Amino acid sequence: MRLYLCEKPSQGKDIAKVLGATRRGEGCLIGTDSAVTWCIGHLLEAAPPEAYGAQYKHWSLEQLPIIPAQWKLEVKPKTAKQFRVVQRLLVEADSVVIATDADREGEMIAREILERCRYRGPVQRLWLSALNEASIRKALASLKPGAETLPLYHSALARSRADWLVGINLSRLFTLLGRRAGYDGVLPVGRVQTPTLRLVVERDRAIAAFVPTPYWEVEVQLSAGGHAFSAKWLPQDHAADSAGRCIQHAVAEQAVKTILTAGTASVLSLDTEHVREAAPLPFDLGTLQDVCSRRLGLGAQETLDIAQSLYETHKATTYPRSDCGHLPDSMFAEASLVLAALAKTDPPLLPVLQSLDCSLRSRAWSDAKVTAHHGIIPTTAPVDIARLSDRERAVYELIRANYLAQFLPHHEFERTEAHLECATHRLRAVGKQIRVLGWKGLINEPKGCEPAEKNQVLPALREGTHCPVQGVELKNRRTAPPRPLTEGDLVKAMKQVAKWVDDPRLMQKLKETAGIGTEATRAAIIKGLIDHGYLLKKHRALSASATAHTLIEAVPKAVADPGMTAIWEQALDEIEAGRLSLEAFVIKQAHWVAQLVERSAKLTVAVPVAAGPACPVCNAPMHKRRGKSGPFWSCSQYPTCNGLLAIESPNRRKRSAKPR
Repeated sequence: MRLYLCEKPSQGKDIAKVLGATRRGEGCLIGTDSAVTWCIGHLLEAAPPEAYGAQYKHWSLEQLPIIPAQWKLEVKPKTAKQFRVVQRLLVEADSVVIATDADREGEMIAREILERCRYRGPVQRLWLSALNEASIRKALASLKPGAETLPLYHSALARSRADWLVGINLSRLFTLLGRRAGYDGVLPVGRVQTPTLRLVVERDRAIAAFVPTPYWEVEVQLSAGGHAFSAKWLPQDHAADSAGRCIQHAVAEQAVKTILTAGTASVLSLDTEHVREAAPLPFDLGTLQDVCSRRLGLGAQETLDIAQSLYETHKATTYPRSDCGHLPDSMFAEASLVLAALAKTDPPLLPVLQSLDCSLRSRAWSDAKVTAHHGIIPTTAPVDIARLSDRERAVYELIRANYLAQFLPHHEFERTEAHLECATHRLRAVGKQIRVLGWKGLINEPKGCEPAEKNQVLPALREGTHCPVQGVELKNRRTAPPRPLTEGDLVKAMKQVAKWVDDPRLMQKLKETAGIGTEATRAAIIKGLIDHGYLLKKHRALSASATAHTLIEAVPKAVADPGMTAIWEQALDEIEAGRLSLEAFVIKQAHWVAQLVERSAKLTVAVPVAAGPACPVCNAPMHKRRGKSGPFWSCSQYPTCNGLLAIESPNRRKRSAKPR
């Protein structure tokens, strides 16, 4: 019997239908010579510290670092029944086809079970980018050898063990240091989440430290040949800042008077540039999350959930956890099938589809630029669009539009910059004349993306043209602070982390990597930080809590350094490529963690602690602490003052202060 091991029941049912495995069994579907079962995500999980020794059940600085000599996995209690089903089927199987999601985590979900159950038979890999019938049949006809994707498992295992080493040891370390300072909560530290938190903390600091500076703009209304246009006054260097803004009010006022008195500006020079803009690529997940955040107000996890539903439930789009926007060359021949499916899915779209040129081959198709997964696009199967929720449809239409844009011409326009002189002052006018609307007729940019003066159409001008002044306006401005990050901004920052690194050599390396985390994990990391209260969300804006600020100040720089984390991701890619061993990576991480624990164990962590009642001895505020008998109030001036109070509860009386 050939056993197909899937990640989720819905995925298993889609594959079983194509295989003809229709007979229901316990946790599986059975065919003539095959069976399909599923894992419901991870059926196994990394064992907690206490599994390596009872002494680790209680947190203590003396026990750190905890570095397993032999790594252990445990069956997750909630899905233990399904694990037993898979275990039984593996005993009966002659061969196994791994049919989990085509990525690191999918590989790990299957491989850890094969190892736990000591399966030693043949293994093949089903590599799916979409769950419609045609895609499944195509993938079934070209199964990969199991050895080809084994490095993915080693990479995922390296990531898991590194996360465990950093998360367990440093979370315990800084939580214990926090308790020493009177903080009663947990201070979690993570290999990816802590650098991610730092990105928000740094933005908060930049906003808090920002001091607005006034500046002045002079807008001049001109005309030529009966057509009005606007120009900006250019202040001389002595009155301008590094960005060319006028910072001397008196100079701007005098410019207004002089320009009005002169009454005419003359064109000194014209510079016209022909610009051709290619259509945006099909979406990768990070770009989709960024666009959905800006246009639809969706969170990163919410976007991923919708994209997963479009892929898994509706079969409307391809695999969502992609870090690549390009498409294989072979998929160009499938374009007509995709467009035919879209016509059946949404008949009102037919006029748009008829305007496309299917012979256009955009930059999207490139085998050389496709990674493990290609861009997210519509499938070749028609979809019941009425079954989509409003948000699912909105995301689906964004994905669809980026795909259709590949079959429309470039957006072409002429950008003209005119320099003028009025008395002794210089003016600049910028105009845009669209020559070919192209793909921008399909993808509408949100209003306000470009200043209005850059979108104006200039009249016919030439050197020496005299343009009468129709009006002059002096505008009071103030420099604006950096905007708070949104979830979309944060995903983008995690991907483009090189911008936050000062070391030029490291920056260059990071430009070649995917940044912090992966397409599959970034949304969950951000959601976890929000759920645990380390990131605060107001409308779309993110900010870091007081505890988060203190934690970032306390942890060693290397732990919170986005550049260091991205280098770890690069090491995982090296493992995936077979150029670095799992064992060498984990040994190096264990040594690094041990050094951090040794250096940080004597740190003082000044965490924000909510003030309790006044001390009955010295009247200072009291902090909540935890002792062997439970929580109690301790004087914030300890050891100078030994005052303490029991925490009030229905079954417990308040104790009077006494020395300790």
